Amino acid sequence: MKPKSTQRALGSIVLAFQSFAVFFATLVSFGLKVADGPTVWIVGLSLAVVTVVLPGVLGRPGSYAVGWALQIALLVLSIAIATFNGAGIFFVIIQVIFMGLWIWGMVAGSTVDAARRAWMRENGQDPDATPEIFVIESEKN
Repeated sequence: MKPKSTQRALGSIVLAFQSFAVFFATLVSFGLKVADGPTVWIVGLSLAVVTVVLPGVLGRPGSYAVGWALQIALLVLSIAIATFNGAGIFFVIIQVIFMGLWIWGMVAGSTVDAARRAWMRENGQDPDATPEIFVIESEKN
């Protein structure tokens, strides 16, 4: 069986938990009146939906770049909110924590994936092959 990517798994876990943080930050931003209501909801819910959908496409071309862009966008947005309202500093702290988890997931995950591929090659297995589940050998007459 072709092994699943550890980098994808760790990135998906971080994004799944981050989606809750983004949603609750949207509620707090609405309560703090950071901007007019519709703007807060459109931006906040859009970012929350992206953090929910992105784990499903991680591993496809360009998906990790979208994840990095999302992390940077959330950091910039949290800094902007912190300059508007002093309570927004908590947004920055939470985003720095999630960004650290994202970096850890990308680095540790790619390291584990590379080590797994090297181990498989060393032991005569093709890391990119799709295995046959059942092999039926027929008798030749």
